[in-house]
Amino acid sequence: MDKTQRKLYWKKNLSYLALLLTIWFAVSYGAGILFADALNSIRLGGFKLGFWFAQQGSIYVFVILIFVYVRMMNKLDKEFDVDEK
Repeated sequence: MDKTQRKLYWKKNLSYLALLLTIWFAVSYGAGILFADALNSIRLGGFKLGFWFAQQGSIYVFVILIFVYVRMMNKLDKEFDVDEK
């Protein structure tokens, strides 16, 4: 891989990270703090939804985003022909 391809690969990798971390921030901060009062009118398993997102939901979303990142990076590796064969 030449220098231009490495830069493009790294740029795409950083854009994936920025997107996924933005989603995680929006879920954890938005649902857990900003919109907690509105979400607390809904109950999930006996708990208010705002509380659930603050305590559990953001963790679940983070784990899901890890798997999404792995999938995205596998596709990127194949695109740049640096995947494990």
